[in-house]
Amino acid sequence: MAKDGKLKYPIIAVNNAETKWDFDNIYGTGQGTVDGILRSTSVLLAGKNFVVAGYGHCGKGVAMRARGMGSHVIVTEVDPIQALKARMEGFEVMQMDDAAKVGDVFVTATGCKEVIVEKHFPLLKEGAVLCNTGHFNVEVDAKALDGLAKSKEEIRANCVRYTLPNGKHVYLLAEGRLVNLSAAEGHPSEVMDLSFSNQVLALLDIVKKHKQMKPDVYEIPAEQDQKIATLKLQSMGIGIDELTPEQKKYLNSYAEGT
Repeated sequence: MAKDGKLKYPIIAVNNAETKWDFDNIYGTGQGTVDGILRSTSVLLAGKNFVVAGYGHCGKGVAMRARGMGSHVIVTEVDPIQALKARMEGFEVMQMDDAAKVGDVFVTATGCKEVIVEKHFPLLKEGAVLCNTGHFNVEVDAKALDGLAKSKEEIRANCVRYTLPNGKHVYLLAEGRLVNLSAAEGHPSEVMDLSFSNQVLALLDIVKKHKQMKPDVYEIPAEQDQKIATLKLQSMGIGIDELTPEQKKYLNSYAEGT
């Protein structure tokens, strides 16, 4: 909007703060997504092929937690660097066309649309579970699934069983909406406090500086990230070391070291 000249007031990009996306998105989304899947299905995740579409911060969190539950995690990606990171973490990486044939549980975490679409539904295994934790209800094409299915039935809260023309059954959770919010309770307060702290401090910053701020997108200062992380550690009873003056001098100098 800023680029197109349509932004009417300053925006602070809280979502880009390290103390937001490296905690809320990874640990909050990871735990909440698994929680939502279990509440909706009560399936055993151990031993299942668990497909995570998208290996951004949310996808990383989901993949981490799925592995912790004993699942074999498969990642699909469009970004070669993210795909390489997933592989280096020990996850299997493949295209969705191939993952659709072997997955037992699917979680989309891309923030994009049309990730699991009509061509994938006939490929799914009997009993495949589909859900989304990335964005709006556009990542799994629920409309196409409705049109393709012979019948559908809500068998428990937030879990609809679809019968496909080939006789297989697949399950869509929370209508394709964010499963961690729709079928669970979202992120625990122990991680959301970081995000909310960023929001409060951003608002205070706007109150102080709004007259000098143009309609644009502003990043969170690194100092704010550091302050919030420090306060969080203190609340957890954790102390960390501090650099000595000599160490600071060394780190900022080219005269010593190699």
